Amino acid sequence: MIFSHGSSLKAKSFLLHIQSTFQIADQSQFLCRNGVTMAKSLRILTTLLVVLSLAGCTTKKGELGSEKNPVKLYFIPSVDAKVLEDNTQIFKAYLEKTTPYKYDVAIPQSFIAIVEAFGTKRADVAAMNTFGYVLAHDKYGVEARMTVLRHGTSTYQSQFVAKEGSNIKSLADFKGKKMAFVDAASTSGYLLPLKKLKDKSIEPSEIVFAGKHDSVITMIYQGQVDGGATFYSPPMGGAIQDARRLVQTQYPDVEKKIKIIDLSDPIPNDPIVFRKEMSEEMKNTIVSAFLKFMETEEGKAAFMQIYGVDSMKRASDSDYDGVRNMLKALGKNAEEMMMKK
Repeated sequence: MIFSHGSSLKAKSFLLHIQSTFQIADQSQFLCRNGVTMAKSLRILTTLLVVLSLAGCTTKKGELGSEKNPVKLYFIPSVDAKVLEDNTQIFKAYLEKTTPYKYDVAIPQSFIAIVEAFGTKRADVAAMNTFGYVLAHDKYGVEARMTVLRHGTSTYQSQFVAKEGSNIKSLADFKGKKMAFVDAASTSGYLLPLKKLKDKSIEPSEIVFAGKHDSVITMIYQGQVDGGATFYSPPMGGAIQDARRLVQTQYPDVEKKIKIIDLSDPIPNDPIVFRKEMSEEMKNTIVSAFLKFMETEEGKAAFMQIYGVDSMKRASDSDYDGVRNMLKALGKNAEEMMMKK
């Protein structure tokens, strides 16, 4: 065990005090009722006190946030891996500069991997999608502490999209069509649009899962499917901010080639979540750092590139009760969705 200089001095003082007590007890030789000398009793007592004192000494080795045990920060895959990696490293550098902790950033293959990482205590903080959070909270008590804002709002919607020039003009036209969705457990990329389709009794002929929002747009652009559903964000400054934005580099004309057919009802934006066992002090410190980073030009640019986010605000678990109600309406729950993966 490694002690600080202050702890070492206190331990030495404590031991000197015990030694003095032993000397007095040895001279007295008083007997206890059971025949054990006072000196022996004191030795037993002080030995226990030494053990308890040493156990109470703190050590930096292995503490969460130390170099050997950094805070494990996860980001869900949403855009090109290089874009994610570059911008999350910028954020990591800021966190290590403005908080007393070290961090390890990871980008797993799916948000399901993040959910299970919380279960095995391999994740401490994560940017998650909405449904993934509800699932992680139900299974492992993960706590939402912030919600991202896009264009000043803390809610967002799904969009139904199809190729310009196709015979899909309204939501009803998706009946009997081949549709692409993101993932069977994606809120905006499947569950929310699924609810709207069910409410309207519209059944596609075939459903495929593309894995990511930008992949759905790509499949439609390339004619692999008739249409699909992704997240929606309103335009800003005359520029699109929905999922089509993610593939503008590859397909500069995507705004003209892929049209929005309809929108879903709004749901809460993605949360920033924390492992429940983390101390309140650490949670509050990291939350404050997130919020301050988003006030900088560098922070706004980084999160705009990876999640289309321009701000964040504090949040709580109750903000996501609407998502739970949506699952209930679909006859589903978080555990059932986990079993499908």
